[in-house]
Amino acid sequence: MSDNAAAPAKEKTKSKKLLVIIIGVVLLLVLGGGAAAWLLSSRAHPKEEEAAEEPAPAKESAAKGPPTFLPMENMVVNLADPGGERFAQIGITLEVADAKTADQVKQYLPSIRSGILMVVSQRTSTELLQREGKEKLSNDILREVSKPLGFPVYTPKKRASQDSEDEEEERAARRRAEKNPVKRVLFSSFIIQ
Repeated sequence: MSDNAAAPAKEKTKSKKLLVIIIGVVLLLVLGGGAAAWLLSSRAHPKEEEAAEEPAPAKESAAKGPPTFLPMENMVVNLADPGGERFAQIGITLEVADAKTADQVKQYLPSIRSGILMVVSQRTSTELLQREGKEKLSNDILREVSKPLGFPVYTPKKRASQDSEDEEEERAARRRAEKNPVKRVLFSSFIIQ
């Protein structure tokens, strides 16, 4: 009987060893597959790693941080449509270089709002419904915001031929406009009725 009792015990130990070996092989395959996937994914994006290692360009490093946004109250303006029955409700947010500029803009806010209302009231609904019309309005609003701060806004002239003096004046205006601390005019809402 001792041989009969020893046979099931040997089979149990063999099956346990086989189970441990199978689990070990499966774990080894999973770990190997994970390591291979990690290596392949790190080799697939070498440009991102190189870009992360390179120093930031001088222009970006000169930036002091994220831009400051200055939201303005929504404005309701009658448009220049025939009959005067159409109006626009516009929400504007200004992107400025820093908090100091935002404080300067706040000091001139009544005159800036008045200038913006005058500019918007000269537009028609058909003009403002098109993207080009909104972009032109954005540039005109930027000009109105920049005027009290003493910064010009560069508007490219569309001419086939220009004198060399005109080109020099245009380049100088472009350089002054690049220093403008009011970066962009963003529309937070734009409703025409």
